[in-house]
Amino acid sequence: MRVAAIGIGSNSLRMLIADVERGRLFRLDRYREGLRVFAALDRQGNITPEMTGKACRSVEAFRRQAVTCGAERVHLFATSAVRDAANQEAFSQALLDATGLSLEICSGDLEARLSFIGATDGEPSGLIDIGGGSTEIAVGRGIEIQRAVSLQMGAVRLCRLHPIQNAEEAHAVVRAARELILPQRDAFKAIRPPVWVGVGGTFTTSAALVQRIPWNRREHIHGFALTRESVQAAMEALAPMSMEERLALPSLQPQRADIVVHGIAILLACMLELDLPSITVSEYGNLEGYLKVKYLYNGHL
Repeated sequence: MRVAAIGIGSNSLRMLIADVERGRLFRLDRYREGLRVFAALDRQGNITPEMTGKACRSVEAFRRQAVTCGAERVHLFATSAVRDAANQEAFSQALLDATGLSLEICSGDLEARLSFIGATDGEPSGLIDIGGGSTEIAVGRGIEIQRAVSLQMGAVRLCRLHPIQNAEEAHAVVRAARELILPQRDAFKAIRPPVWVGVGGTFTTSAALVQRIPWNRREHIHGFALTRESVQAAMEALAPMSMEERLALPSLQPQRADIVVHGIAILLACMLELDLPSITVSEYGNLEGYLKVKYLYNGHL
């Protein structure tokens, strides 16, 4: 059976098309658009009408693409930004009216679990998923999650709160992020999985920057091990750059130029607080996890 999952994140709209056969999930294609829902939350915490309209058009375009590619079922879910939105019910209704798709809004705990299941293959592992509005940390094996949390720190969220124009300001964001991680530190360090995996654009971008390769060279990004030293060096090099200088870097996806340092600061904070000398980059995540749970685990975690 061919299926598709569309995920509305805080920073991006993404879609995965996959085949489910013989108890396995086979990835076929994926799509991404920089939607920035979190940045469109107004002072009252509502998703603006302009963003609602844009999201409806973009989701409908993805849905049509999925159907064109032969998907028999198309699923729609959302994470941090919509979870935080005061008008999430109206946003969900608008999407249903425009696309015919019912929106499932994931809790922070579920978001962490989906990312873990999508990015790991059954071995004891730890996972960090840095998004636009939140960061998820999970430890477990297979679908047995020992501990999972969602923290209110994401690249777009911290970009709005803490501007960065130099390395000193970047380290200030690292300290702020470490304070948010601190209450969870001892519980995660006590488990100590042998492998840690990183999910999200911060990780794939960091892997490209460290290797000095184009950001879309996926064959050299998935599975790359980022060291704590290389992450810190990348953050300190990028922090004082102007937007024009960042946009000139082939390793940096243009849509991430304004938030990349904040994402890397969160990554460094996680590695410092959890005492991780390195972490392996994965291009898989909650889209894969969502479809695995739906079709391989009968919707149960």
